[in-house]
Amino acid sequence: MTAIKESSTIQENKQYALEKCPVTYVMEKIGGYWKPIILYHLSEGSRRYSELKRAIPAVSEKMLIQHLKQLEADNLVIREAKPVVPPYVTYRLSPAGKGLMPVIHAMAEWAFKDKENGFTS
Repeated sequence: MTAIKESSTIQENKQYALEKCPVTYVMEKIGGYWKPIILYHLSEGSRRYSELKRAIPAVSEKMLIQHLKQLEADNLVIREAKPVVPPYVTYRLSPAGKGLMPVIHAMAEWAFKDKENGFTS
């Protein structure tokens, strides 16, 4: 993978947008196809990896692991490993992740209304 040149114009523009635009900031945290879906499923409570995989069968293992790590790095998800054999790992929303739930639930509510009105593609 190619390294990103931090002093590039694109990176400067991206940083400016992150600082000035709250929507850009949110999309940087939850953007992508799988992150909002993962957050939605964690809104129901703490989940093990296998429970998330079952709840979101279309996601590949690689993508689920990658997005869980990114959500953890962005302090939206807390990963808790229990010191037992076999390892027992759970994921749950952090306080910041819980703060996003009105947004995630609004997205779900909009989708249900859109489907009811027959506006789906």
